Amino acid sequence: MIIKGFTITAGARHAAHLLKTDENEHVLVQEMRGFVARDLHGAFAESQAIARGTKCQQHLFSCAFSPPQSAPLSARQFLHAIDRTEQALGLDGQPRAIVFHEKDGRRHAHCVWSRIDAASMTARQLSHWKTKLGDVSRALHREFGIEMPRGLVDRKERDPLNFSQAESQAAKRNGEDPRWLRQTVQDCWAACDNRKGFEAALSEKSLQLARGDKRGFVVLDFSGSVHSLPRLLDLKTKDVKAKLGGEPAQSLEDAKKQLSAGLGKEARAKIDQSRERFAKRQTTLKAFGAEMTHMHREERSRLASDHSGQWMKATQERQARFPRGVRGLWSWITGKSAQIKKDNLAEANEQRAAQERAREEQMRRQAQERHILQEKIKELRHAQAQELIRLRRELASHLSRNASPEPKLQALSARLSRKLEW
Repeated sequence: MIIKGFTITAGARHAAHLLKTDENEHVLVQEMRGFVARDLHGAFAESQAIARGTKCQQHLFSCAFSPPQSAPLSARQFLHAIDRTEQALGLDGQPRAIVFHEKDGRRHAHCVWSRIDAASMTARQLSHWKTKLGDVSRALHREFGIEMPRGLVDRKERDPLNFSQAESQAAKRNGEDPRWLRQTVQDCWAACDNRKGFEAALSEKSLQLARGDKRGFVVLDFSGSVHSLPRLLDLKTKDVKAKLGGEPAQSLEDAKKQLSAGLGKEARAKIDQSRERFAKRQTTLKAFGAEMTHMHREERSRLASDHSGQWMKATQERQARFPRGVRGLWSWITGKSAQIKKDNLAEANEQRAAQERAREEQMRRQAQERHILQEKIKELRHAQAQELIRLRRELASHLSRNASPEPKLQALSARLSRKLEW
């Protein structure tokens, strides 16, 4: 289980993020502890109001708990992981809110603690919290029997193709595999010894080296996206400069102008047509996914309603077992009432556990149904990414600095038309 943490100042914004249902199929506020308010917005506003009596600005601490897709966890296991993390961070007993998200058929959890200790009006310290989260994550992998990522065992062995959420969103907007760009740039870097060779290798992939706003190295994509070269390579800026020398001569604006002139309207139109064709197919899958989400939410609502009715009925039956009047007094004296209470508690716990198992089984079944849809979406994205890679190869020779693009682009457009008729 990967655990990522961060401090929060704007509680209202984070509450809105946690409750978003457009990006998540299901959102469940699992627990509200230690707050007077019973909703996220009220709870985080309450924490902020108390924090005003202290010097603490980042009064909330949030953790995201993400198990691998191959090893989904139950709600009970998530709560155990959260409790372990709470103790490790020294936040035990602090007010907290737990929210479960299900996205693309996978469940993960968020826990947000208030750092403000209301009794002492001080903020709980979070010294070395990143190291502590890593320790807890490794311990939970062993406890749950989950294979540990190499990067978690040894930071030096982390996957160099890992990307941030922002990079993932940008790649999705462009219809590309977010790992492709990193892999491509890293391959070009490994195959070249100097800047000239590196620029030539990038050019073959329809990429250009340029000088960013902060005079650092950036890579310009043929779609117009700008990427930090050190970040793509997972290297420090000084290491990149040591191999490539000084800053690039070509500014980002000049590179964009060159890209626009070299690409041409006709070739760009072919790229847009390819993306539109995939977008139509993706729209169909998204519509099916929205219908599935609506159906799953209704199923969960019906199960919750059934469970509520069963609990109320069973509670009334358990309460009716206690004798009343003189018989009730005698039952209390003889200890019979205590035994009834004990039996009722055991029965209630058993019913609660049975209902939890039913909810988990429903979630597993729905996740399996969602997985089939997600595989279709992945296949479509992969096909689109492969098509764009083929387009890159076709366009690469026409984006060189000394090429005269216009006559060549006419022939290219004809070839693209034939290749994209599928």
